Amino acid sequence: MIKTKTFRTAVLAAAVAIPAGAAVAAMPMSDMPMTAEQQWAQTEEGRIMTSPIAGIENSQWFDYQGNVLETKKELSSDLKRATDLEDARDAYGEYAHELKDNRLDYAEYMAKKGHTVPRVYLEN
Repeated sequence: MIKTKTFRTAVLAAAVAIPAGAAVAAMPMSDMPMTAEQQWAQTEEGRIMTSPIAGIENSQWFDYQGNVLETKKELSSDLKRATDLEDARDAYGEYAHELKDNRLDYAEYMAKKGHTVPRVYLEN
């Protein structure tokens, strides 16, 4: 029979020996707090263009739409393969970066053609 004091010491020693990341990895991804990368990804999702600049549906517009869909599929795939918090953070960071890059590439191309993205400025 194990003595209570010895048992508590062994449990405490085992708990201290567990790396900090192991406790986080044991948590389901859905229960983890939102990371900075997830917040950035959420912001970039809100900036996805839903209509073409100046109403012009050209090959660049369709490429942009295709790139956004591909980026979303890639995020889903990356998250399914994620084994820890760091993998999920990398996936969201890459997703946000690609969304931003796709949007800016499309806007830059259209600006070169003389069509800019309308902007609204609010004042107090």
